[in-house]
Amino acid sequence: MTRPTSRAGVRHPLAAACLAALLAACTTTNDAAPAQTEPAADATETSDGPFSTTEIGQFNEPWAMTFLPDGRLLVTEKPGTLKLVWLGETAIATRMVDVAGVPEVDYGGQGGLGDVVLHPDFARNNTVYLSYAEAGEGDTRGGVVARGTLALTADGGTLSNLEVIWRQVPKVTGRGHYSHRIAFGPDGKLWISSGERQKFDPAQDMASNLGKIIRLNDDGSVPADNPFADQGDVAAQVWSLGHRNTLGLAFDAQGRLWNHEMGPAGGDELNLIERGENYGYPVVSNGDHYDGREIPDHDTRPEFNAPEITWSPVISPAGFVIYSGNRFTDWQGDGFIGGLSSKALVRVEFDGTSAREAERFDMGQRIREVEQGPAGDLWVLEDEREGSGGRLLRLSPPAASNAPVTE
Repeated sequence: MTRPTSRAGVRHPLAAACLAALLAACTTTNDAAPAQTEPAADATETSDGPFSTTEIGQFNEPWAMTFLPDGRLLVTEKPGTLKLVWLGETAIATRMVDVAGVPEVDYGGQGGLGDVVLHPDFARNNTVYLSYAEAGEGDTRGGVVARGTLALTADGGTLSNLEVIWRQVPKVTGRGHYSHRIAFGPDGKLWISSGERQKFDPAQDMASNLGKIIRLNDDGSVPADNPFADQGDVAAQVWSLGHRNTLGLAFDAQGRLWNHEMGPAGGDELNLIERGENYGYPVVSNGDHYDGREIPDHDTRPEFNAPEITWSPVISPAGFVIYSGNRFTDWQGDGFIGGLSSKALVRVEFDGTSAREAERFDMGQRIREVEQGPAGDLWVLEDEREGSGGRLLRLSPPAASNAPVTE
């Protein structure tokens, strides 16, 4: 088959917070505080190419992260732990504790605790959203999104009033392709990626919300202007369909939603997500089944939306941010995608509604997550490494790598 190579905002619109305003009590201890992990005393910094890399800390199978307005950081660990991380003047982790009240997760395979995102009005309502795998009846499970109230103190944090506001339907066997990335858009709506759970056909079945991009109100209710709202049931949640395993959602400065998703054997994709459109999986893909059976390419079925970029060989994309900071001025408006099998950070340039890979940085480890920090640095989480935890890394311009991280 012929493999075509087809031709900014952050995941949640929070105002940048001054990291220099950390609580003075953050270095104290409390016998009643949650379990604490002491990070390494010395940070390792290297300079390679356009950025300096500083190791901040290590985690047990980290999956996602988000910055709090007070400068601290939340990091999810797939086995079911949410870490609260204090950062020093140069963003080195000075202390980590477990947040109490995290729900039980179904851990195994690709499942466990997933994404963490703050409500756009977190400074007022303290609402946090988590995604995770939930066990069902028999040998079934599915992704869910829950929201709760995060109470922060100088010593730690606690989640309360946790409620599940969305579930994958139906729960199925297996432990793959949950996707469950979550993001708030500039419209204030909650966006969720729902993987097809390695079951193929549900991505085209409107009686299921698997293999779809979901759009909800912040309380989990369905917006009246969703494209399939008149169909009711789970179809009303759907914004687009025909997706495989979306592990990255990001809005650009014009409010357009982009996703990346893993293809099968070949055919990883970057897509511009449009209202009510069908992206074709498993009817079409620019990859093939793992057993060697061919899947028709996108160009054979023009009724399906084709990706803006396809990758064969694959990059195994995970984590996604569209950069809007001032630390890397040449990269404003560019996308950054973590690569798992490719062990890379992939930079994407956009031109309106088209995109192209512009550069690829060899990171030497599987990259699970990418975020923009409050001061404009890039932050990445490595996937679990053999024999040690996945590292949290800060990527800074080389000349400014030792400067305090302030606004």
